[in-house]
Amino acid sequence: MTARDSLGGARSALIYIALAAGVIGAPRLAWFVGAPAVVLAIVLSWPRLNRIPRVIITAVLAAIAAALALDPALLGPGFMTITRLAALIVGVMLLAHVLGNSRHLAIISEHLFAGRALTRYLSITFGTLFLAMPLNFGSVSVVSTLIGREIDTHGDSHGTRNAARAVLRGFGSASLCSPLSIAVVLTLTLVPGLHGWQLIGLTFPLAASYLLFGTVFRENENDTPDAPDRQAPDHVLPSWLFFGGCIGLICIATFASRAFLGLAYAQAVTCSCLLVVAIGLAGSPRGQRKPPRMDSIGNEVAIICGSAFLGATLSAFVSSRLGAAFELPAWAFPAIALGLPWTLFAGGLIGVNPLILVTMVGGLSGQLWPAGAGLGLAVAMVCGWGLTIAGTPYSANALLVQRLTGYDNWRITVHWSARLSLIALTLASLLAAGLTLALMRG
Repeated sequence: MTARDSLGGARSALIYIALAAGVIGAPRLAWFVGAPAVVLAIVLSWPRLNRIPRVIITAVLAAIAAALALDPALLGPGFMTITRLAALIVGVMLLAHVLGNSRHLAIISEHLFAGRALTRYLSITFGTLFLAMPLNFGSVSVVSTLIGREIDTHGDSHGTRNAARAVLRGFGSASLCSPLSIAVVLTLTLVPGLHGWQLIGLTFPLAASYLLFGTVFRENENDTPDAPDRQAPDHVLPSWLFFGGCIGLICIATFASRAFLGLAYAQAVTCSCLLVVAIGLAGSPRGQRKPPRMDSIGNEVAIICGSAFLGATLSAFVSSRLGAAFELPAWAFPAIALGLPWTLFAGGLIGVNPLILVTMVGGLSGQLWPAGAGLGLAVAMVCGWGLTIAGTPYSANALLVQRLTGYDNWRITVHWSARLSLIALTLASLLAAGLTLALMRG
C-alpha cells in the first residue's frame, strides 16, 4: 500500500468515526471524538483542498486556539454542530452512492430531458428538486452530466442553457422545502420550538412558485432547430415510485425517531438515511455491499462544517457577552427577518457561505428572538439560504454546473437569473417579516 493510499484510508476512517459519533449524539463524543476526527480529516486533506476551504479551516483552527485560551466552553456548540453536520453529510453521500448505482436513476435522467421545451424545463426543475431530496448534490451532478453530454454531442443551444438554469433553480428550491436539506435540518436544529411540517408547509409553496415563475425567465425555444424533442423512456413510473418510496421511508423514519426516541433533527435524518443505505447495500450484488471510501469529501466537509462551526462559535461568544438583560426593540425582529435573505444573498455574491450567518443568527435566536415567533426567522433563514445557492456564483452547485457544462458560473447565476432572484427575495423577505410581526402580535 502506498503512502497516498494509507493517508486516504486514514481520512476515510476518521470520517466514519465522525459519522458514528454523530449518530450516537452524545455531547462528550462530539467534544473528544467527533469534532477532532472531522478537523483532523480536513487537515490531512490539505493538499487536495481548494482555496476557500483552506481559508475556512484556517479560521476554524484559529478560533479553536482562541477559544481554548479564553473560554473552552465556547467550543461546545461548535463541536456539536460540526459532528452533527459531518454525520449528515456522510449519511447523504452514502445515500447518493447507493441510489446512484440503481438502474432507476438512468431512466429518470432520460425522462427529465424528454418532451417539448416547456415540458422539458419543468421536468428538469421539478425533477432536480425531487432527486435532490435523497441525492443532494448527486442530483446536480447527474443532471449536469446529461447537459454536458448534450453540449458535447449537439453543441450549445437554447435548450442546454435553459437546462442549466433549471438544474440550479431546482436544486436551490430543494433547499427551501426538502426535509433532508442541510438548510432545513440546521434551521430546525437551531431555532427552538419548531416542527418540520410548520416550516415546510410555508416554504414549499414559495419553492414551487419560484420554479413556475422561472418559466418566464428563460430563453425562447419556439421555432428553433436546436431544441429537438425526445421520446420519453417507457415504464418510467416504477422508477419515480422507487425514489418516492425512498424519500417517504426517510421522512417517516425521521419523524418517528424524533417523536418516539427524542433524537435531534439532524441526528434523526442521518439515522433515517443510513436505514435506506443499509437496505440498499443488503439488496446489492455481493461485490457491491461494501461502503465506499470517504477520503475525497474534504472540500465539502470543510466548507459546510467549518462555516457552521464559525457561526456557532461566534454566536456562543456574542451570547456570553450580551448578558441576560440584553433585549432588542420590538421593531428589530421583523426588520431582521426582512433583511436576512438579502444579507445572505449579498454574502453569496462575494463568496461568503450562508452557513456562517445562518448558524450565528440561529444560535442567538434562543436568547433574543420572541417566544412563538421563531417560524418567521426560520422562513427567512431557509429561503435566504436556498435562493443564495441558486442565484450566486460561488455556491458549490454553481461551480459544479460550471465544471460539467462549461458555462461560466457568473453567467448561469447572476446574468441569467438576477431578476428572478430579486423577485423571489422580495417575496421571501416580505413573508418572513409579515409572519414574524403577526406571530409577535398574536
